[in-house]
Amino acid sequence: MRLQHYIYYGIWPVCFVIRVKNLVFAYLPCNFSPFLMDISVFLFHLVLLLGLPTASIAHIKRSIQTDQSALFALKSQLFHSSNLLGKNWTANVSVCNWIGVTCSSRHHRVVSLNLSYLGLQGSIPPETGNLSFVNSIDLSGNNFQGNLPMLVHLRRLKYISLANNNFGGEVPSGFGSLPNLQALDLSNNSFTGAIPTSLFNASKLESISIMSNQLQGNIPQEIGNLGNLKVLRMANNQLTGLIPLTLFNISSLQIVNLRNNTLSGDLPVNLCSKLSRLHGYYLAYNTLSGQILSRFDNCSELEELSLNDNDLNGTLPREIGNLTMLKLLSLGQNKFAGGIPAEIGNLQNLECLDIEGCALSGTIPKEIGNLQKLNMLNFAVNTLSGQVPVTIYNISTMTFIRLTDNKLSGSLPHSIGHLLPHLETLNVAHNYLTGVIPDSISNMTKLVILELSMNRFTGSIPRSLGSLNLLETLDVAGYCLATDSPKELSIISSLANCKSLRVLILDGVSVKGTIPPTIANLSNSLEVFLVNTCELEGSIPPEIANLSRLTGMDLSSNHFTGQLALAFQGLSNIQALDLQNNRISGAISPNFCNLRSLTLLDLSQNKFSGQLPECLGNMSSLGKLNLSSNGLNSTMPASVGSLKDLLNLDVHSNAFGGFIPQEIGNLLAAISIDLSWNKFSGNIPTTVGNLQNLINFSLAHNEIQGSIPEIVRRMVNLESLDLSQNNLTGEIPASLVSLLQLQHFNVSFNHLHGKIPENGSFLNFTIESFMSNEGFCGGPAHLRLLPCPNNSPQASRTKRFPRFAYILLPTALTVFAVIIFELVLIMAQHRSRNRAQTNPLPPTTHERISYYDLVHATNDFGESNLIASGSYGSVYKGVRRDGSILAIKVFNLQVEGAFKSFDAECEVLRNIRHRNLVKVISSCSNHDFRALVLEYMPNGSLERWLYSHNYFLDFLQRLNIVIDVATALDYLHHGYSSPIVHCDLKPSNVLLDQDMTGHVGDFGIAKLLSGDESMAITNTLATIGYIAPEYGSEGKVSRSCDVYSFGILLMETFSRKKPTDVMFTEDCGLKDWVRHLLQNPELDLVDHNLITPSDENSTKIVQCIFKIMEMAVTCTVESPEERIDITDALNELKNIKHEFLSK
Repeated sequence: MRLQHYIYYGIWPVCFVIRVKNLVFAYLPCNFSPFLMDISVFLFHLVLLLGLPTASIAHIKRSIQTDQSALFALKSQLFHSSNLLGKNWTANVSVCNWIGVTCSSRHHRVVSLNLSYLGLQGSIPPETGNLSFVNSIDLSGNNFQGNLPMLVHLRRLKYISLANNNFGGEVPSGFGSLPNLQALDLSNNSFTGAIPTSLFNASKLESISIMSNQLQGNIPQEIGNLGNLKVLRMANNQLTGLIPLTLFNISSLQIVNLRNNTLSGDLPVNLCSKLSRLHGYYLAYNTLSGQILSRFDNCSELEELSLNDNDLNGTLPREIGNLTMLKLLSLGQNKFAGGIPAEIGNLQNLECLDIEGCALSGTIPKEIGNLQKLNMLNFAVNTLSGQVPVTIYNISTMTFIRLTDNKLSGSLPHSIGHLLPHLETLNVAHNYLTGVIPDSISNMTKLVILELSMNRFTGSIPRSLGSLNLLETLDVAGYCLATDSPKELSIISSLANCKSLRVLILDGVSVKGTIPPTIANLSNSLEVFLVNTCELEGSIPPEIANLSRLTGMDLSSNHFTGQLALAFQGLSNIQALDLQNNRISGAISPNFCNLRSLTLLDLSQNKFSGQLPECLGNMSSLGKLNLSSNGLNSTMPASVGSLKDLLNLDVHSNAFGGFIPQEIGNLLAAISIDLSWNKFSGNIPTTVGNLQNLINFSLAHNEIQGSIPEIVRRMVNLESLDLSQNNLTGEIPASLVSLLQLQHFNVSFNHLHGKIPENGSFLNFTIESFMSNEGFCGGPAHLRLLPCPNNSPQASRTKRFPRFAYILLPTALTVFAVIIFELVLIMAQHRSRNRAQTNPLPPTTHERISYYDLVHATNDFGESNLIASGSYGSVYKGVRRDGSILAIKVFNLQVEGAFKSFDAECEVLRNIRHRNLVKVISSCSNHDFRALVLEYMPNGSLERWLYSHNYFLDFLQRLNIVIDVATALDYLHHGYSSPIVHCDLKPSNVLLDQDMTGHVGDFGIAKLLSGDESMAITNTLATIGYIAPEYGSEGKVSRSCDVYSFGILLMETFSRKKPTDVMFTEDCGLKDWVRHLLQNPELDLVDHNLITPSDENSTKIVQCIFKIMEMAVTCTVESPEERIDITDALNELKNIKHEFLSK
């Protein structure tokens, strides 16, 4: 305290002025009075004045104690491993000297709390709201948890950041009551629920960041109240609905980031009419639709525009060229049509240009070469053609070029390495580029990724690539390339200096030599090594064992010989090893048992012999084991039962003998076991009843004895059971009718007898499933077997006759088998109809799965679990508590026709079962929720494999898939009591399982034709491009409609051209184009990825595809009556496959 007093002489009384810091008290005991003041009164007033500063100090002390108490409450909820606050935040240290605390000099109160990135854990107590003078709080970058308390008393708060923590619960509505709040950052937490409308009452807010949480619901219209808002970040949530138009009235906005939500609707017609200050606009990864109609008027300051991964369509507007300040333009993964506008070349400041996956056609404009600041260019996965403009290679600032999966031609400039010295990624894979790989690429010293595969390059792979010290991925797979040494894969020796190389793909490179020992030079980095179909020979070098970081290796389809005693013993991290289709011999070394990380081991089609090592059971991570087509003998080790995660076991075509171990019943995860074509004897182990996930089980062509155990009925998911060509006796257990999923059953060529079950799946099996046994009787009527004798006395008197009949029956069946088979073909449709009417399928029982099970399995139907979405709903991947994976199709009941779609699928899928139809596991339904629980298809759709840049189907795979589809349609059309018309057959509705088997799904608009009805009328339209003419114009639905769609699917599968491709018009569609090219067959008809000049099968592939296309044309004739039946199409496809495989 400092006392200043001023005495004015000459006038009595005296005036005192007392100053305590900034508090001023004036004492004027009298005005100019003619009377003298009594001295005692004067002294009394003086003492009173001197006491006032003491009271003020006490008040300040009490206020700072309030802040101290609030911070002590916070400290009590915190934990820090170094106890940093525990040592500093103590009563012995002034609050204003505590770590992270700042006080004001005027009020001596806490005005700022900054504890960011201190590694703190704990929660925020309600007492934090007592820091009434605080204007800034930063607790970001810690591990705070729990719900946020109400902080409505922090009236002076301007800035609060709680980012990068683990707060949960709903966003407190109290933030809207803070009148001075300017910046709110709650990003990267776990907040849930809706955005509180009250938040937008804080009218001074300039920045809101609530990105990377789990917020749901719509963006409130009230956001338009924030007239001072500059930055809005709500990305990475689960927000839905339309973007409120009120947002576009906030003229102060500079940044809008709403990416990675599920927002829908169209873009505003004139984006920048009121947002003239906008710098960044990010709406990627939503479900926005419509066209980009904005004229971009007044967008003079826009620097970044990100609209990728939506459902936008139409053409790219030329007005984009007016955004001259633009640095980033990302429009990829939409549904645009047409070409790339040349006006993009006007964007002189552009640094990043991404238009991947938009089905754009035409050529790349040469004006792109004007973008001299460009460092990232991505035009991948389109249908761009022509040559890459030379001007692009003159952009010396370029660091990333990705043009993969187009139809680009021409060659790479010889001087490309000098022109693009800063390039880090060059990916031009899957095009039609020709010429040699330029040696100058070695001058790109910053190159990290080089992908040139599946082009038409010729010559050798330049050895100079070995000078690229930073190279991590080298993919030069192709069937026209070779190495410059006829004796070894010489490029490997050249790569010795590539110390960072992680991925090396040389598939199809013609070598006719060996893998050099110098492969060991890559031991410190190489993780993926793929050299299939390279004509490699000799033994696999033991130096491969030095590749300790290797996780995947494919040496399949070569000519390797020798043994594998030491080659792989050091590969402790290997997860996938494929050596199929070589000539490797000897025993399978016990060293394989040390590869504990291995999930896939394929040694099929080699010359291995001897017995399997007992230690095989130590490979606990194995998911797929294929040892088929070798010479392995001895017995199957019991330790195979220790492979708890094994999904596929295939040892067919070996010489295994002895009993099948009982331990095989421990393979509870298995879905496919093939032990066929061996010499197994003894009985079928009763433990197979434990294999309740098994789908395919084959013991065919062995020496199995005894009866079919009753316990097989417990294998409830079995779809294929092949016990043919054994020595089984007894009867077929009647309990097998409970195997409702069973589609393929074969017990032919055994010694079975007795009654064939008459119900369940046995209604679908033909006589071929039961041929050459001791004598069957009864069974479904269509088998036309003798009725079984009863046990009456009259029957007992003739008991000797059935035995004689059983002896003659195999002969009789053999004599009449051909006749019966011909009758089956001629009367297939008639018999299937009668069969179905006489023996309707019983209702299928499904597992009960609750709504809450689905919520848990799909993470509350989270975005990360979304597989696909369509007109009537979305499909989510679900993982149940037992680890099983499902696909859950949730219907959007807001869409007109959704209820009808759900009912249609339920009606169609309720009872039908076929190995080539997507299996329905269950359904879930209440008044506002409808969902089907389906079998999960891990390999996605046929469409995905046809058009994704990193997937490829060869000719035989495509042929097998379309045969699967035809088989499914044949069942739908002829194998059920009432013919079923799918009505929406297309590649996206053909799903592929783990073995690449095709399954037809999505019966949302399917039609069930009753009785002898051959046609129905519908108002529901299928997908444009695939629907038959009579369906689209008149709504007539028949089986011929599916045949038409199947024909279009055939054309698309083998030409890789969509019927909706921009190259087709109303007057000349896909089928017209195919028909025209077939008049003088041209290679343009064939997907060029299927043929390579060096492949000796290319000619045969082309011939087969032409036959398939000719059949596809007969499927798509205008008149429904003139189209072939799907059964005929199926048989023709099988004939084509047989012709292709015959040597």
